[in-house]
Amino acid sequence: MVSWSDLCFFALPAVLCWAAAAVLSLRGGRQKPVYLLTVGGLLIFGTYIALMWHSLERPPMRTMGETRLWYSFFLPLVGLITYSRWHYRWVLSFSTMLSVVFICINILKPEIHSKEMMPALQSPWFAPHVIIYMFAYATTGVATLLALWQFFRRQGQMEAIDNLTRVGLSFLTIGMLFGALWAKEAWGTYWSWDPKETWAAATWLCYLIYVHLRRWRPLAVRPAQLWLLFCFLCLQMCWWGINYLPSAQGVSVHTYGS
Repeated sequence: MVSWSDLCFFALPAVLCWAAAAVLSLRGGRQKPVYLLTVGGLLIFGTYIALMWHSLERPPMRTMGETRLWYSFFLPLVGLITYSRWHYRWVLSFSTMLSVVFICINILKPEIHSKEMMPALQSPWFAPHVIIYMFAYATTGVATLLALWQFFRRQGQMEAIDNLTRVGLSFLTIGMLFGALWAKEAWGTYWSWDPKETWAAATWLCYLIYVHLRRWRPLAVRPAQLWLLFCFLCLQMCWWGINYLPSAQGVSVHTYGS
C-alpha cells in the first residue's frame, strides 16, 4: 500500500533516470542507453501510479494532483517518441524539466485522497477518457515547447511540430468522444455545454484551425508557432483554469475534486 507521501521515493529515481538520459542525448551518445534510462524511469513512475490505483481502489485521476501524475508520466514518453523519430537532442531535457515541475507541485502541495468516487465517475468510460486526454495534453505540450524553441531561434522546421499536433488533436478527438459516451451514461446527455465542455470544444477548434493553417499557408511559420502557443493556453484553461471560473463554482460536474 502506498500513499501520496511516498511519491518522492518513486519520483526521485525516475527523474534521475530521465535526467541521465537527457544528458546522454545532449552529448550525442549512443541511443540505447537513452532509451533504457527513459523507459526505466517510466517503469518506476508508472509503478507508483499503478500502486496508487490499487491502494485507492479506483483510478487515480479524480483530483487535479492525480491528473498531474499522468501528465508527468506522459511527458517523458512523448519526449522519447519525439527524440526517436526526429532526433532532437534537447527534447528530453525539456520534457524532463516540465515533468519535474508538475512532480514538484504535487510534492509541495499534497492532497488528501479518499477511495470514494461520486457515481458519475464510476463509469467504465471515465478512465480511458482521462488517460487519453492526458496523453493528448502531453503531446501538444511537447509540440508547444518545440514551437517556442524554434520561434526564438527563428527556425522553421515544422515537420515534428505539425505531426505531434496532429497526433494530439487526434487523441483530443478520441478523448472527447469517450467523454460524450461517459456523459450519456452518467447524466443522460452527450453534451450539455458545461464550462469544461465549452472550453474543450474551443480548444479542439483552435487546434483544428492550426492544422488547416499549416495546410493552406505552409510558409506562415511564425504566425503558426504563435497560434500554437494560444492553443496550448486554451488547453490549460480547459484542464485547470475552469476551476477558478465563477460559472463553474458549484455548477460544473467536471471541476476536479468536486
